[in-house]
Amino acid sequence: MTEQQLREQEFQIARYRHLEREVTDPLAACLLHSIIEDLEAELRRNRPDWHGPCD
Repeated sequence: MTEQQLREQEFQIARYRHLEREVTDPLAACLLHSIIEDLEAELRRNRPDWHGPCD
């Protein structure tokens, strides 16, 4: 992945995290969490120094 694609994926993860916090439907929250985990795993494969957001 290019540096631009990696940044876009980090932005997408942040957007999904925001949605996960806002959603009230438990199924939607579960699905969003699964999507976030998949995106983060892919990002870790492509950028080994990435450890996720500092919450």
